Amino acid sequence: MTKLFVKICGITRRQDAELASGLGAAALGFIFWPGSPRYLAPEDARSIAEVVPSHVWKVGVFVDEPVSEVARIVRDVGLNAAQVHGHETPEYCRELKGRVMREAGPSGPTSTIIKTVSLGDDGARQVADFDPDIVFLVDAHDPARYGGTGRTVNWDLAGAIAAARPTILAGGLTAANIRLAVRTVRPYGVDVSSGVESSPGIKDPARLRSLFEALHD
Repeated sequence: MTKLFVKICGITRRQDAELASGLGAAALGFIFWPGSPRYLAPEDARSIAEVVPSHVWKVGVFVDEPVSEVARIVRDVGLNAAQVHGHETPEYCRELKGRVMREAGPSGPTSTIIKTVSLGDDGARQVADFDPDIVFLVDAHDPARYGGTGRTVNWDLAGAIAAARPTILAGGLTAANIRLAVRTVRPYGVDVSSGVESSPGIKDPARLRSLFEALHD
């Protein structure tokens, strides 16, 4: 299978970050929304990020946070990307991109904005208004938990977005379905959280290994 951008999200422990990185993860996600069972304080995320290889992206996940607060955490933790998972508008994403780039300076880490698109029964949100440099992440619709639900999305709808824009597929991905999901949606990357956990925020080594074995077969 073609190598994908693989993000393991909801990292809360150093050993999980080290194992995921060693198995081939291209990115690790730290959730900074206090309502999540996978919430991690920025100072704890920074201590983990410091031991992660430089080629592995560090991604912060935020829900309806002020631009100034997101930019501060991106800078302080040393993140490569900010994933916004709430009701953020195209204007918000544009402002955040500019703010992060100004604060990071020319020697700072590459700063990408990832916008989550929730896929419910009514289909995808309108994505055409977002700037072309915004990466989309498609996930199952859940107005209370904002991801990490273990529910799969409509892969046909996700595929339509992936055909037009760089798209990361999330939502209920496991070692058992990852190959079919990638063949169906043809995304730029995949995002896995609950599918490799023994409990929220605690990654299961066997499930992590099985996921990467499935991707590499």
